[in-house]
Order: sequence, then structure tokens, then C-alpha cells
Amino acid sequence: MTRNGLTLLGIASGAVVLAADQASKWWVLHGLDLPALGSVRLLPVLNLTMVWNRGVTFGLLNSAAPWSAPLLVAGALVIVALLGLWLRRAERRMVALSLGAIAGGAVGNVIDRLRFGAVVDFIHAHAFGWSWYVFNIADAAIVCGVAALIVDGMRRHDGRLAGAGDRV
Repeated sequence: MTRNGLTLLGIASGAVVLAADQASKWWVLHGLDLPALGSVRLLPVLNLTMVWNRGVTFGLLNSAAPWSAPLLVAGALVIVALLGLWLRRAERRMVALSLGAIAGGAVGNVIDRLRFGAVVDFIHAHAFGWSWYVFNIADAAIVCGVAALIVDGMRRHDGRLAGAGDRV
């Protein structure tokens, strides 16, 4: 696949993530009205729980300071621009798809910050007394994209995982 083709693949990946993220948030807010319900049990290990996240992914740096939302928006947009530059140089499908997913997720959360001053989080996984942070599709796409980039970076050019004696 050509670099232009990979760039378009990454843009498509980002667009799909962004659309899924924004559609799910619209449904949670307006279709289900989760802010009024608070929490809905879907499975013994999965709830929809309304959280307004003023921090970054998984609530890190959560602050009510008036400067935090504009600072996080600016930081995310700089990162998206840098991911776009990286995407234009991508040489593998996995990298293009991952960069698109990360950028699409970041833009989805930026839209929330601009609209609401916070990010809409609602997916709550839990089991055996253990509870994960409440997150959204954008957060999942960012984490999965980063994980895929790490796996891609650990692979040799022939697609196998690099061993201790291999040069990558």
C-alpha cells in the first residue's frame, strides 16, 4: 500500500472512531438519559455509569481549575497534529490504523471538552470486587491504538516478534 493509501486508511480509522464515540455519547446523554439515571447494569461485570471527566484518560489530572479544559484541549490538538505528521510517514497498515484511532479518540474527547467543559465517560467494567475506571469509546481507541503501536514496534519487518538477539 502506498503512503497516500496508508494516510487515507489512518484518516478513515480516525473518522470511524470519532463517529462511534460521538454517536455513543449522544445516545448515552439523549437517548438513554444516563445523567438522570446515574447507572444502568448491563451485565454482572459491566454497567453504564455517568461520569463527567474533567481530567485526561481515566480521570488522570482531574481538576476543576478554570484553565484545565483549555489547556487539555490545546495539548490534545498539538498531539493530534503530531500524529498527523507521523501518519503521513507511516509505512505499515497497523501504524496507520493505530494513529488514526488515537487521533480520532483524542478529537472525540476534545469535542466534549469544548461542548461541556468535561468528557462524557460511561463504560464501567468491574468484577470480583475490582473496578476499572469509567471510560468511553475514545479512551478505548486511544489505549488500543497505543498498545498496537507498541506491538508493532516490537515486531521485526517480517512480521514476527523480535527476540533478544534481533535488531529492530
